[in-house]
Amino acid sequence: MALQTSAEAPVPVRTVLQLVGGWISRLGRIWVDGEIAECARRGGTVFLTLRDPAAAVSVRVVCTRAVFEATNPPPGEGARVAVYAKPDFNATRGSFALTALEIRPVGIGELLARLELLRQKLAAEGLFSPERKRRLPFLPQVIGLICGRDSAAQRDVQRIAAQRWPAVRFRVEQTAVQGSYATGEVIQALQRLDGAPGIDVIIIARGGGSLEDLLPFSDESLIRAVVACRTPVVSAIGHEQDTPLLDYVADLRAATPTDAAKRVVPDVTEQLALIAGLRDRARRCVNGRIERETSWLAAMTSRPAIANPVREVERHQEQVTALTQRARRCLGSALNRAGDDLSHTRARLLALSPASTLRRGYAIVQHADDGVVRSATEVSAGEPLTIRFAKDQLSVAAVPPPGEPAAGTAPRKAAPRKAAPRKTAPGKTAPGKQPGQAEGPAADPQGPRG
Repeated sequence: MALQTSAEAPVPVRTVLQLVGGWISRLGRIWVDGEIAECARRGGTVFLTLRDPAAAVSVRVVCTRAVFEATNPPPGEGARVAVYAKPDFNATRGSFALTALEIRPVGIGELLARLELLRQKLAAEGLFSPERKRRLPFLPQVIGLICGRDSAAQRDVQRIAAQRWPAVRFRVEQTAVQGSYATGEVIQALQRLDGAPGIDVIIIARGGGSLEDLLPFSDESLIRAVVACRTPVVSAIGHEQDTPLLDYVADLRAATPTDAAKRVVPDVTEQLALIAGLRDRARRCVNGRIERETSWLAAMTSRPAIANPVREVERHQEQVTALTQRARRCLGSALNRAGDDLSHTRARLLALSPASTLRRGYAIVQHADDGVVRSATEVSAGEPLTIRFAKDQLSVAAVPPPGEPAAGTAPRKAAPRKAAPRKTAPGKTAPGKQPGQAEGPAADPQGPRG
């Protein structure tokens, strides 16, 4: 509960100090991690100054000599310790101090365990994800360099970079690279370089050292400051086997400061050789393509159809002419064969026709109803008959042969009328007729019908 005071009703100093002492005593006993900055022994009491490794903050620690020497060997200045203490406020002098009940040195194993827990925490947040890492510029014009004061890392980076690309420039920020002030100074330098215009990439470089010396580069605040940067950051801390947490979050991890200069600045000699090689390769590809196309063009132009197109037309014309002549010959032969077949058929038709037989002197005897007389038994005495010749016809009457009844007697039974026609030899009359005894009308000048 807040203390109610005013200018008219102030509280004495002892009351304030007693209240402060009461509030502090409520903290109880706690473990405090820090680095011993000062150590003084006075009689049976040891006075320590415990400093925060990542900030310019310190606190006074008081313990007995027995508690201090319980750690074998007793810690000295610069040692990292964990103190189990009771906060104590001296109301008489208004001073604050920690009364140490136990002191434990923080070993390498414990530091590594703490760093592993921090690494897992940051990795779970995605700060080490490869997707968030930025690509370095191919040819940086200005490089921001964070390094120790007059350090070998600075000289190595600048010397290698000048050898590889003499035109490259640096903006150097010299800071503490170990101790309690290192983390804060590196963060401030990083923010200045990230906000400066024209900085293409930032290199944080430091030489090798122990795990305790490299602890500032595993500080959580520095890791988050690198994540917040807009400029790509290269980590070149220690040697190849050293892996502070800064290596996981940086856009590029270099094994050493010299390696950082090689990976950030391209070698002009290598680039010129690469350009020359690519130029030669391109020239070979273009020349090969031109040679292939030239060979193809020469092969195409050497073909007869392109070398002498008129000759190709003439050749096709000769083929058309030959095919035309062949077609004419084939058609003429077919027509001739068809004409011969037609002539032969006509000759056979004429040879087999009745008119041709009649022209050889034969005649056809017909009844009055145009039925053909094929036998004498088919003719009755006195029956009118018609005799057809090749060109005309003759009408006669049938007379009985000698020894048969004369006209007016009962006729003989006629045979069927579809017998073969009776033929007479040339120059002979029909049976039963004497020469000169033909009767009937004159012969038909139109010839036989049918």
